[in-house]
Amino acid sequence: MENEKKQTFHVQSRRDFMKQSSLLAGGILAMPVVSQANYFSGARDTIKIALVGCGGRGTGAATQALSTKENVELVAMADAFADRLNNSYNNIREALGESGRADRVKVKEENKFIGFDGYKKAIALADVVILATPPGFRPIHFEEAVKQGKHIFMEKPVATDPAGIKKVLEAAETAKAKKLNVVVGLQRHYQNSYRELYKRLQDGMIGDVLSMQVWWNQGALWVRPRKPEYTEMEYQMRNWYYFNWLCGDHIVEQHIHNIDVGNWFMGATPVTAVGMGGRAVRTGKEFGEIFDHHYVEYRYDNGVVMNSQCRHWKDSASRVDEEIVGTKGRIICDKGLIQDHKGSTLYQFDRKQENNPYQTEHDELFAAIAKGEYKFQDAERGAQATLSSIIGRMATYSGQIIPWDKALNSGISLQPEKYAFDAPPPVLPDADGFYAYAKPGTTKYFS
Repeated sequence: MENEKKQTFHVQSRRDFMKQSSLLAGGILAMPVVSQANYFSGARDTIKIALVGCGGRGTGAATQALSTKENVELVAMADAFADRLNNSYNNIREALGESGRADRVKVKEENKFIGFDGYKKAIALADVVILATPPGFRPIHFEEAVKQGKHIFMEKPVATDPAGIKKVLEAAETAKAKKLNVVVGLQRHYQNSYRELYKRLQDGMIGDVLSMQVWWNQGALWVRPRKPEYTEMEYQMRNWYYFNWLCGDHIVEQHIHNIDVGNWFMGATPVTAVGMGGRAVRTGKEFGEIFDHHYVEYRYDNGVVMNSQCRHWKDSASRVDEEIVGTKGRIICDKGLIQDHKGSTLYQFDRKQENNPYQTEHDELFAAIAKGEYKFQDAERGAQATLSSIIGRMATYSGQIIPWDKALNSGISLQPEKYAFDAPPPVLPDADGFYAYAKPGTTKYFS
C-alpha cells in the first residue's frame, strides 16, 4: 500500500526464524538466573510492576498480575491519555478491593505518566513490565523494556508490520542473553484444555495432521465518536482498532489466537498465504481502513493447508474455534473433544478441570520471577503468530500469494514518522472523512 514504507534489514529466512524458535517446541525452558538484578527470593522481596497501556486489556492484565500469590505491587502507569489512565487506576483498585488486595496498588501521582514517551519512565521504576498499548507500539515498548533489563508480559499481537516483527526478534535475542522472562498473551498456551489436547496430538491420537480450520467470526465492536477538539492523531488513537498502523486489522488483533493454535499444533509456520476479503458490511467512515471479513488459505511446507476465516458481521453466525483433522481423527478445540472419523469420542476434556488462562499466564510468570527462575521465552512464538496473521492480511488486501520469507524481509512499516498528537498519522481522511482502504488486485506488495 502507498503508506507502507521500506526499510533495510538483514535477510532472514523462514527456516532461520524457525531455527531460532526451535527451543520453544517444549513450551517452557528452565535455566538458573545468574544476574542478581533479575533475582527475587520470594516473600521478603517485592516485585514492582509497571503498566504501559491502560485500556481494558491493560487493566485486566494488571489486575491479574496483582492477583497472583507473589508479593507484588503496581508502582507506575503510563498511557497516552490521562482519562484512560485514571479510569484504569480506579478500576484496578475496585477489582482488587473485592479480594482485599487494593493495597497492592501503590502508584504515586508523580508515577502516572501521560503521553507518548511516558513508557520509558514507567519501565524504569519496575521489575516487571506489562505492555498492553495498541499493538503498533509494542515493538518500541518491548525493545525499551529489554534494554532496561525488565521481565515482561506483553499482549498479542507483538507488531502490526514486518518491520516491527524484525525489531521484536532482535530484542528477543537480547532478552534471552539477559535471561529475562517474556510471556506473550496468547493465553491458549496456558489453558488446561488446550494443553491436554496438544498432549494427545503429540501422542498420536489423531495421527498425522492433514488439514486445519480456524475461525474468529463475531458481531460488531465498539466505535468512539469523533470530537471537535480531537486532532487526527488523537482520533485514530482513540479508535485504534480501525487503523492498521495501530491495530493491524482484526485478522492480526483477534484472529491471531486461532492462527497461533494452528501453528502450535502443526509445529510449524506457513510458507505462503493467499486469500480474499473486503468491506461488505462495515462501510462507514467510522470504520477507518480495515476490512470486515478475511478468508486465508495458509500452506505449510509439508503441503498441509490451514483454512482461516474471520469476520465482524452483525446478526450472523458466530464461531471462535479451531479444528485439527488428522489421519485417525479430529480435534475440536472449543469443545475439548477428540473424535475418530466415525464420530466416536476418543477423548473429552473434563470442563471441571478448566482454568482461567488469563490468570494462569500471570501466576506462572510471577512464580518463576519470585523464585529467580528463567522459564519463559514467548517472544519468538508471539512474533511467529503475528507474522502469520500479517501475511494473511497482506494476502487479502492484495489478492497476491504472500511468501513468508519475502514478507519478513520486506522492511514494510506502517508507523508514522513521529509519535505526537500534532503530528500526522500515516493515513488521513479525504474531504468527506473517508479513509482509503486496500483493493485486491490494485494494492500490490511484490512485483
